[in-house]
Amino acid sequence: MHRHHRRRFHGEEAEPGERATTRVQLEMPPQAMERLQKLKDKTEAASYAEVIRNALRLFEALVEEHEKGAEFSLRRPDGETVQYKIFV
Repeated sequence: MHRHHRRRFHGEEAEPGERATTRVQLEMPPQAMERLQKLKDKTEAASYAEVIRNALRLFEALVEEHEKGAEFSLRRPDGETVQYKIFV
């Protein structure tokens, strides 16, 4: 059963024991939905929302590092290190 929460406004506090959430509805093309499903399965996430929250945390961390001037690279299983261009 889905539990709906009252939408909070900026600066408004949740009542004790209540989680403040906002429902977001997305429209995705079939290919994107397939990618989301595969990520959910690979990561054993409990929901699409969990996958999206995890992706958001990772993306936010990468953006913050990029803003500080960080460069990204990957080390492949054979030991090769390659520059990874996330932000072009």
